[in-house]
Formats: sequence, C-alpha cells, structure tokens
Amino acid sequence: MSESIVQYYPRSRTRAIKAFLGQFLGHGGARLGLLCLVFFVAVAAVPTFLVGPLQTAINATGDFLMPPSGEHLLGTDEVGRDVLNLVVHGARISLVIALLATVISLVVGTTIGMTAGYYGGRVDVWLMRLTDFFFVMPSFVLALVITPVVLEVMGRGGEILGFRPSLFVIIVVIGMTSWAFVARIVRSQTLSLKERTFIDRARVVGSSNSSIMVRHILPNLVPQIAANGALVVAGAIYVETSLSFLGLGDPLQPSWGTLLSLAQRAGAASAGAWWYLAAPGVCVLSVSLSFVLIGNALDDTFNPRRRVIP
Repeated sequence: MSESIVQYYPRSRTRAIKAFLGQFLGHGGARLGLLCLVFFVAVAAVPTFLVGPLQTAINATGDFLMPPSGEHLLGTDEVGRDVLNLVVHGARISLVIALLATVISLVVGTTIGMTAGYYGGRVDVWLMRLTDFFFVMPSFVLALVITPVVLEVMGRGGEILGFRPSLFVIIVVIGMTSWAFVARIVRSQTLSLKERTFIDRARVVGSSNSSIMVRHILPNLVPQIAANGALVVAGAIYVETSLSFLGLGDPLQPSWGTLLSLAQRAGAASAGAWWYLAAPGVCVLSVSLSFVLIGNALDDTFNPRRRVIP
C-alpha cells in the first residue's frame, strides 16, 4: 500500500477528511479568509443580477465624480458610471484571470519540479538553471516586458477561448512567469519522496517512471501544491492589477486594476474622489489577503510539527 497524505490521519478516509476539515476550519485565519473569499466569489458569479449590466459611457448617468450617496453607494466615475457597478463586474475579470493564471503556474511548476527532482542528473541541472532565471527575475517585470510585445504581435481584435486577446495574453504571461517558486518546493519534496520504500516497491513491480510520478509521488505533493497555490493566486492578483494599472488591461472588460488606472488618469486623487480609488483598491487588498490567510492555514494544517493527531 503506497504512502499518501492519508498516512498522517486515521486510516479511514472519511475520518481523515473530517480530521483535516476540523483542523483547517478551526484555524481563525482560514475562517476569515474563506468568509471573505466566498463573498467575492458570490459577487463575481452573478454581477448582472446584483447591479445590472456593465455600464458604459453611453448609458452613464452624467453625474461626474459624485461622492457616495443613496443613489450611488460607491459614487460615480469621471463619465458618470456607477463605481459599484464597475467594481462588481470587475470582480469576475480579476478573479478569473488570477485563478486561470494560477492553474497554469501550478501545472508548469509541478511538472518541472517533479521531473527535475525525480530524474536528477543533467535533467535536474538544466531545469533548475531555467527555474533560477525565473526565480531571480520578478514575474511582474517579465510580464511587463512580454505582455505588450505579445499583444502587438497578436493584435487586440476578436476573442481567444472566450477572452479578448489582452486578457488571454495576461493570463498566459502571468502563469508562465510565476511558476519558479512552485517548482522549487515540488523539487525538494520529490527528492525526499523518491527515496521512500514505497517508490522502490513500485519500481520492483515494474511501474514506469511516469506512472510512479503520477500515481505515487504527485498525491503526496498535494499538500504543498495546495498551500503554495493559494499564495500564487495572491501574487497573480497583484501582477494582474499592476499590468492593468499600467494600461495593459482591456477597458471593455475592466478589472480592478483597470479601474485603478482609469481613476489615476481621471485625476481622482487630486480631485478628492477617494471613492473611485478606494473601492477597487480595497477589493484587491481584501482578496489577496484572503488567499494569503487560506494559504497560511493550509500550511499550518499540513505541517506535521503543528498537526494534532486525533
């Protein structure tokens, strides 16, 4: 019987799941992070139901940079659009970009880290040198250099997999430039796991290398991938917000970063329109903090030195 994450808990899988959920949900940071995240996911799921269709300059009210009131809870922007409407619709764009970019990052980082750690030798050396390059070079800097170049080559018309090119490029660029940290963590865990006796038994019975990595090593990496994945999402939100703030987002599908960019261009700070900046800024901060809290809670729960075995 191969070792897995369940080995740290009672043998019964049901009891193991209950033990994990009990410890995870008993973590104060996890409860706070999940509560905040559930709220934003619910808002992003049904924006039209909550605030109606996305407002444009054509159907704006004409009340320019009006402060929060009973009619406009978060005020209006420089063309009279309701800021609450923009923020709610921006939640879907920001969360989708961050989550899809994280999926790409985890897949690439896990594949490279597990391959390097399992095969070792020259494969490990070359893959780690590649990882070192992405590790020492901030992902935001790489994304800032690559994104406009790719957009210029692809153009901004049409859609790709349901996304406009600018959003699709941002998703791919963030995912392909933020995997190095995950690869390092996965490699270190793989180096330890491949020396375990259950890996030797798998080799003896004739399991292929790919089968060993997928069926025996990967399940044991899930705790580290999950804990670090939450932190990668927070980083992806930051990078997406920064890129959109610098004008690389799509104004027709505004994210929170795009709203901050529009507010800056409209001179919201000098005009005293604090609500225009505060609304998307607080959302970015809240969601990023939620994922950090969840990631820390997962790390505490999976850490054997902190785990309380029932």
